[in-house]
Amino acid sequence: MTSTDAVRPTDHLAVDVIDIVDPSDPRIDDFRDLNSVDRRPDVPALPGGRVGKGLVIAEGVLVAQRMIASRFSPHAFFGVDRRLDELASDLENPALAGVPFYRASAEVMAEVIGFHLNRGVLAAARRPVELSVPEVIENARTVAVLEGVNDHENIGSIFRNAAGLGVDAVIFGTGCADPLYRRCVRVSMGHALLVPFARSQAWPADLDLLRSAGFTTVALTPGEGSVPLAEAVTDGKVAFLVGAEGPGLAEHTMRRCDVRARIPMSRGTDSLNVATAAAVAFYERAR
Repeated sequence: MTSTDAVRPTDHLAVDVIDIVDPSDPRIDDFRDLNSVDRRPDVPALPGGRVGKGLVIAEGVLVAQRMIASRFSPHAFFGVDRRLDELASDLENPALAGVPFYRASAEVMAEVIGFHLNRGVLAAARRPVELSVPEVIENARTVAVLEGVNDHENIGSIFRNAAGLGVDAVIFGTGCADPLYRRCVRVSMGHALLVPFARSQAWPADLDLLRSAGFTTVALTPGEGSVPLAEAVTDGKVAFLVGAEGPGLAEHTMRRCDVRARIPMSRGTDSLNVATAAAVAFYERAR
């Protein structure tokens, strides 16, 4: 800790506060080298076929709070004293009894994780058993379905849009990036931990599960045969499909959908960023 840090009593917290002064302390290995391709702890597979830790890392007070409220139970925290104070009411949660909060200076944190973290706190959780498509759609009325979306920032933005605009679940088809990658969780503002999601195990055949559950499947595409988005949105259950930047949804995927819909555009523009397009569709549904 620096000389300007005011350390407060922590007896009221459920977590165990442990001060870290040595950046090489093995107790904080789950937070080490967050930017390292070869060692980062938030990926399940490392170069050379090595198995990674596959941890879920939350950055910042707000995202840590959402992790605490989610099914991703944190097993450790790492942060500066100021962030410990800001999280105090959340860290009184009995479910966190005995979970370590490793307190360090900003300088020690930077040496451990590999860069200066303005947000000042990290939380780490192990991945729980993944939900299935039938589980996430059981009580849903609006679902987002992604195919080939491999940009973590786009996925994070889609989760944030989904949370804010009433989407109940997200389904990942083939070719999508890891929604639990650190950048995705950060961009989503933690909503990737709160909005239920599932990976399709039989793509695109799992679209038949949606249809049999009463969903109208709407493929978002500016291509031929699409109708204006407002005409495609019904009062019943709706699943919006979005594809990768550029190629969009595969033709064989769109053939399995009930309707193709486009967002009316102007000035010669034919499409929007995938996260923006998804947000427009979610808003049309909410409206």
